[in-house]
Amino acid sequence: MEESPAISFGEEQESLVLKSWTVMKKDAAAVSLKFFLRIFEIAPSATRLFSFLRDSNVPLDKNPKLKSHAMAVFAMTCESAVQLRKAGKVTVREATLKKLGDTHSKFGLVDEHFEVVKSALLDTIKDAVPDMWCPEMKTAWGQAYDHLAAAIKAEMKPLPSS
Repeated sequence: MEESPAISFGEEQESLVLKSWTVMKKDAAAVSLKFFLRIFEIAPSATRLFSFLRDSNVPLDKNPKLKSHAMAVFAMTCESAVQLRKAGKVTVREATLKKLGDTHSKFGLVDEHFEVVKSALLDTIKDAVPDMWCPEMKTAWGQAYDHLAAAIKAEMKPLPSS
């Protein structure tokens, strides 16, 4: 496997991400649920991508499986962002990245899906830390997310054409 080039993520970007994540972490369960609810607000059809939502009559904001999934995704995204400068790469375990790549391939996710998630993430962070939010923070989080999305996409196998 060839080594990917080191990611450039500056000290100021790291600081903005770290400061906001430190604040959001205190209420991560609520913030992460808002993140997923925002995804479904932007793209209501996205609920069909989650088996635990397709067969459930539980409202989204009360669904324990969604809460758990949202927390895992949000925490991984934020922790990955915080590590970018130190590591110079996305630090999600390779096995986890492969699994994410396989899962996202299986459901036929495309770039537009990743853009919806990015938009929801930025909206959620802006709402969670309004006093800190600024164009530089938006850029830092956007870049951090783009690096994680690129790492997941790199593990996605193209779907066989029918």
